Amino acid sequence: MKTTVNRRDWLKRGALTAAGVVAAPYLSYGGAFPLQPITLDSQGNVPYTPFFKEYLPNAVAEEPVKLLAKLNANENPYGPSPMAVSAMQKYSPKGNRYAWKELFSLIEKIAVDEGVTADNIMMGPGSSDLLEKTAMVFFKDGGNIVSADPAYMSLIKVAQATGATWKPVKLKEDWSHDLAGMEAAIDADTKLVYICNPNNPTGSMTDHEELIDFCSRVSEKVPIFVDEAYLGFLDDAAKKSMVSLINKGKNVMIARTFSKIQGMAGLRVGYMVAQPETLGVIQKITRGGMGISLPSVYAAMASMEDVAFKNKSRKLNKECREYVYKELKRMGFDYVPSYTSFIIFPIEMEGKAFLEKMTAKKVGVRAFEIYDKNWCRVSMGTMEEMKLFTAALEEVLA
Repeated sequence: MKTTVNRRDWLKRGALTAAGVVAAPYLSYGGAFPLQPITLDSQGNVPYTPFFKEYLPNAVAEEPVKLLAKLNANENPYGPSPMAVSAMQKYSPKGNRYAWKELFSLIEKIAVDEGVTADNIMMGPGSSDLLEKTAMVFFKDGGNIVSADPAYMSLIKVAQATGATWKPVKLKEDWSHDLAGMEAAIDADTKLVYICNPNNPTGSMTDHEELIDFCSRVSEKVPIFVDEAYLGFLDDAAKKSMVSLINKGKNVMIARTFSKIQGMAGLRVGYMVAQPETLGVIQKITRGGMGISLPSVYAAMASMEDVAFKNKSRKLNKECREYVYKELKRMGFDYVPSYTSFIIFPIEMEGKAFLEKMTAKKVGVRAFEIYDKNWCRVSMGTMEEMKLFTAALEEVLA
């Protein structure tokens, strides 16, 4: 049995969410479809596929819990960069102005950084906004989308709400994309292939050479959207990107965001790299950069210059991952090796109960059912927050 709830009512019910219990990916398409109902199963959880669902907490406290460690939304605990903050403060008095001229300066800066031309870039308030805009445009007349299962749901959910069908392909045993299976799933009605690499919610990575080959070949048949939101956490990120295919004329789209490695999740800046013709189709219907404020544009340009901050974020994120790996091993947990700012690992407790017990310890995490197992997904915070997490985890699951 499935039920639907009004998004506004769910947000009231999810008062705990605002305090950090759940930052569910389907909420990211609420901006595009604010009245779209949320489907819940008989236990009050969110079923994405037969392989993948998200647990939601049962109870709503009278007063939202003030978390000591908010580790549920993959936010960078160290950002924004000091240079970005300074730029934001300097230009906030100009918040009464549109940012068109300044936006073009940011586009030129990004184009140089990516090794493409300005007409290959489309801006948006975060990469999720660009995923959603692409879905609305590509699937306004139906069709189907092929992606991994599990995957980041923003583009997929908007595609379904627009009228598409979803053809999910289970990840391989090593948690990488089953590229052969995805290619086999493409048919005459497929309008887009979506790949999140590194993948969310698993944190896993698909081999670069295999993905380059797949995107190069398959994009001759159908456009491919590669979501690289977490790529910045890799030491050799530029070498692992699919952007190199743009200059080879391939019909691929690559999404990037300032929300993760650059710590600007609340300032809302992201971009897409694609062929001008592809961007033209999207921009005939919607304007990506319209949602970015002038102070955020200046903050993004400043952040791009702060290489030391990005290196610091990458280093501290890796140190926290290694600490959590060590503690999980000590407690007897397996985990999926992560290339991101989060880790998932299986737990021997029902997801709702786990969320509520961790919240009682003032630690916010996420809980999923993936492939008939219960999983925790924990974001990397500061080392102090990660020590709070491991202490709470040991008490809850002891």
